[in-house]
Amino acid sequence: MKLRINSNISFIALAGLLVLGSCKNEEEVKNPILEYIDDVKTTYAPDKRVALFNIDSKAVKNSFVLKGESNLPEAVKELKTKLNEANITYIDSIQLLPTEEFKNSNWAIVKISVANLRSKAGHSQELATQATLGTPVKVFKNDGDWYLIQTPDNYLAWVDKGGIEILKNDDFKTWKTAKKIIYTDITGFSYTSTTRQETVSDLVAGSILELVADEGSFYQVKYPDGRLAFVKKEEAQTYNSWLAALNPTEESLVATSKQLMGLPYLWGGTSSKGVDCSGFTKTIYFLNGMVLPRDASQQVNAGTIVDKDKDFSKLAVGDLLFFGRPATDSTKQRVVHVGMWIGNNQFIHSSGRVHISSIDKEATNFDEFNLNRYLQSNRMLHQNTEAILKLKKAKLFMD
Repeated sequence: MKLRINSNISFIALAGLLVLGSCKNEEEVKNPILEYIDDVKTTYAPDKRVALFNIDSKAVKNSFVLKGESNLPEAVKELKTKLNEANITYIDSIQLLPTEEFKNSNWAIVKISVANLRSKAGHSQELATQATLGTPVKVFKNDGDWYLIQTPDNYLAWVDKGGIEILKNDDFKTWKTAKKIIYTDITGFSYTSTTRQETVSDLVAGSILELVADEGSFYQVKYPDGRLAFVKKEEAQTYNSWLAALNPTEESLVATSKQLMGLPYLWGGTSSKGVDCSGFTKTIYFLNGMVLPRDASQQVNAGTIVDKDKDFSKLAVGDLLFFGRPATDSTKQRVVHVGMWIGNNQFIHSSGRVHISSIDKEATNFDEFNLNRYLQSNRMLHQNTEAILKLKKAKLFMD
């Protein structure tokens, strides 16, 4: 009798689960909006690191609710157009970014030497990337003292309020037209006076500051938050003169890379305080007037492919070498590492620290591990592609 009762209960429970499962499947089938969302996301936001399209849909009675957020108004418009053409009724609860709070203050400037940008709001979250002093960023929303921003290479990340100075749009335009300097030494300081007895802040290569006055062997500068300071002229240049003199060459790329020798590996790092592999190549090219995509898996889609067969004779100094796992019938290629070719069978990269490795089996610095996982090499220098932002044309720091 006991067994019989349990059997009945089990049957009833199983039937209930089948009914629930059936209802769930019916709901999914009856929500065609999900297919439209996936279609638009594939077109407009295939890479969530640089495009935000977090849209979902739930069935509610005889309609559907569109919810979520996006910083892509054209993508949201396309989604709604598709739904309207399909005569699908929906309730629009999508939040377009920036939020109302930042409609008239959508710009900010990095105000410290290096701002650490996190994958989520919070100091304990993963370091996604960095932005150096003077970098203009777009602000989309805040979560307490944390702000969702987008860097000039379109990378989306969170920064705490101590890292940026939010400007009204008119103030940002004024900042863009102001004269500036760029710090060209690898690391250094700004000072409260020309006596250099007290520092205002540390500086890293590529720091941008507003130029206030020429003070003999110093530049007087202003930080985005209004702090005044002095920087030694021998450690910096006016931004316009630096930009005008830019003529990136194979030699200049190698010279820059070797200035960073021994720099410690730092996951998410893109500055002379520490770099990961793609942060290192990105920093080399930035100091030569070019902004590369942030990650190795993005950089591999920039420039022009010059080799995929380990024919290193095809490479020129400055080409980027990519390493990882090749594609198979069931998996895509996975890029996990990048370095820069410097000639003589050698490449420089950040792994543990910035150092030089060789593909020559007879060399003392032979890198068998990376040679075995080599995928391809791309040329970035003198390539005309939207994926590489050239500072002479982009007017990123000055109009």
